[in-house]
Amino acid sequence: MMPKLKSSHGCLRLAHGWRLINRPDVPEDIIRNFIRPAARSVPYALAARLKSCRISLPTLLKDPALASQWVRTKDGLEIEVASEGIDGHDLAMELLLCLGQALWEGALPDERKAYLKLLRAEIEAGVPGEIDQESLREKRSLFSCRASARSRSRLEQYARSSFAATVAEYVHCLWHDVTVRTGSEHLPALWLRRRLELLARWLPPDRGHRLFSSGP
Repeated sequence: MMPKLKSSHGCLRLAHGWRLINRPDVPEDIIRNFIRPAARSVPYALAARLKSCRISLPTLLKDPALASQWVRTKDGLEIEVASEGIDGHDLAMELLLCLGQALWEGALPDERKAYLKLLRAEIEAGVPGEIDQESLREKRSLFSCRASARSRSRLEQYARSSFAATVAEYVHCLWHDVTVRTGSEHLPALWLRRRLELLARWLPPDRGHRLFSSGP
């Protein structure tokens, strides 16, 4: 039998001093094999921006249409990820997506400017696809008509979604080897690499973690 995970006042300790609310209905192997490794892969530079992080894995959220939600407090982030019917890997990715959303909200003006510049270069090059389905929907919505394509608010909405997905994928690559998916709905490897390298300049990987398995 596997040993019980250490807890303190109903919480489990994660990397960066983060806390996971202890829920007996969440299998320990999901926490051990997915939540903990994903949190450990978050670069210190990223975690420092978000401060403390308190994570809970309820069966469902109050709004059952949501897979996750978060709120920023004076101490850091409060994150909830629905755990019913989702495997451990997808659960961890949803957590990383929340981190990416929060990071976009706190991004420096020059960082937002650089990311928007990269998105515009992708758009001008006619780059298809995106990292995840939500970002793909936002991208398609942006180009659904001329008015949308010229809308600054639509671009910002797409940028927020794609940035969050990019952050999640960045940490995902630091966690374990990732196979780049191909096809018209997916972001081509060259452009994905450009996004990841941009994040690596701002938030370098910690010792023991590599963004790419081999050199450029």
